[in-house]
Amino acid sequence: MQSIFEALELINNFIWSKLAFALIISLGGYFSLRSRFFQVRKIGSITRSFFFFFRERSTKQRGIHPLKAFFAAVGGMIGIGNVVGICTAVAIGGPGALFWVWIGGLFGMLLQYAEVYLGLKYREKNSTHNYNGGPMYYLPAAFSSKTLKKWVAYIAAFLLCVYGTEIFMFNVMADSIVVNWHIDQKLVVAILLAATLIVALGGIKRVGEVCSAIIPLFIFLYFCMCFWVLACHAAELPRVLGEIFQGAFTTQAAQGAFSGCTVATAISMGLSRGAYSGDIGIGYTSIIYAESQSKQIQRLASLTIIGIFLDTFVICTLSVLVVLVTGHWKSEIDVSLMVQEALGLHFPYMQYFMPFFLFLLGYTTILSYFVVGVKCAKFLAPQWGSRLYFIFASLSLPLFAFVEATQAFTVMSLTGALLLLLNLYGLLKLRKEVAFDLFRVRKHQDIEN
Repeated sequence: MQSIFEALELINNFIWSKLAFALIISLGGYFSLRSRFFQVRKIGSITRSFFFFFRERSTKQRGIHPLKAFFAAVGGMIGIGNVVGICTAVAIGGPGALFWVWIGGLFGMLLQYAEVYLGLKYREKNSTHNYNGGPMYYLPAAFSSKTLKKWVAYIAAFLLCVYGTEIFMFNVMADSIVVNWHIDQKLVVAILLAATLIVALGGIKRVGEVCSAIIPLFIFLYFCMCFWVLACHAAELPRVLGEIFQGAFTTQAAQGAFSGCTVATAISMGLSRGAYSGDIGIGYTSIIYAESQSKQIQRLASLTIIGIFLDTFVICTLSVLVVLVTGHWKSEIDVSLMVQEALGLHFPYMQYFMPFFLFLLGYTTILSYFVVGVKCAKFLAPQWGSRLYFIFASLSLPLFAFVEATQAFTVMSLTGALLLLLNLYGLLKLRKEVAFDLFRVRKHQDIEN
């Protein structure tokens, strides 16, 4: 099994450091140049769009409120990957990996915008008074062959079913509770699985309600704690920033437990962990946004830029800077404990607080991914797909709770890499259909389904 996972990791690193790097930079750069860096230039208008949806009332017609879709999507992005997964980027790729996390986030904003835009444009009404959308509906438009149209939708749905079963988050969440609170692992796994299945039955609407209650509190608390640690180590920040920019383009020497790495490793770690954390190029976000009641697809799609900003440039950056300024990134402690130990230098009882924190984060992410997996399973088999998916998740989540976290992450990262290659090819073929004139009235601005 160890040899199998090592082979999978080699394939994963090749895709992220070579293929994914080229696609994210080239296609993300294309959208940035074509829109004249819409994600930066129109940030004020995008922020106003967020508050615009606060005034929109929920209707009894088709779809859910736009902000519930937003928080459900952000609930999937902001999670354990922002605290633990992102630390593996610098633990393996060194400080320079953070620079490539930023690059992936900057270009990934428009890649995710394009995904959601196309997901809304090609969405279809369903029998449950809602919408279906996502890669299964817009990817076929990128192919001319009828056979390819059919199979590309099924392949995307299958990969999203695997990706929707968040084995890495479940593993880290269970392990954190077991190690810090000394509770029997089997009991923890059973309780977490039951809590996931019960809430997931309520669909995206219920998940959106849970996430909208948890995510704002998390962002505020985590920001305050990390900012305090950085303020206490302000004298280290110039040196750390220098290491980030230098390490992004040069081979990094061994320091402490850090064994050193090449530029390719820094790129692979930064892009893969950043894309995984922000769900860039995966297509998951477009499935959630497709359920929104709003028909203002450009305004709604622009909210993804706020989500990526919070995920990458706030939460991920704070996590990495905290372990860099305190020196924990080159220590021999497990990556799941790096942020906990760094915050523990200034805050007491972190061994109790962080497991609860990770539980909240992991729980919202697992729920968001799970409901997407259910929708994809229904696409594959409308009659019994959801039942099979619940059985699949009920077996795979506990199974991967008893393996190493890095092995669970490899499976998720590799699945995400395959989805990214498929999705970015579709975005490349459909690139001219994506519009960025946020408030200009055009015939295709609002799509009536």
